[in-house]
Amino acid sequence: MQITPVIAIHLAAALAAVALGPIALWARQGTTQRPRLHRAAGYAWVTVMVATAVSAIFITGGGGPRWGSFGLIHLFIPVTLGMLVMAFVYLARRNIVGHRKMMQRIYIGACLGAGAFTLLPGRFLGHTVWSALGLI
Repeated sequence: MQITPVIAIHLAAALAAVALGPIALWARQGTTQRPRLHRAAGYAWVTVMVATAVSAIFITGGGGPRWGSFGLIHLFIPVTLGMLVMAFVYLARRNIVGHRKMMQRIYIGACLGAGAFTLLPGRFLGHTVWSALGLI
């Protein structure tokens, strides 16, 4: 398996999203609130999430059921982008609870859930990780 520029962009953006998400979520928790950190990390996280989703459109290959060049994991693209839009709609309507829940769900589903799928042995990242550990 070989890394392409699109996969490199996708991987870098996804790893940045996994790292930035907890910072954005943590900055508004507890008694000490950090609104400036929350906003900065949040906008950075949204930016890398959009980059991750858009770059995924151009990644093809892999096994399993296909629809043209898209596999099942590509269903995360419209779901993620739609949920990001809804999170900002909640924010515009000053529905902070809805915004918070939507952002938490995006992080869990798109970062952790989709991230778990990428660790399957037949996928690029999964193959790289498991072969580096000597498990395949």
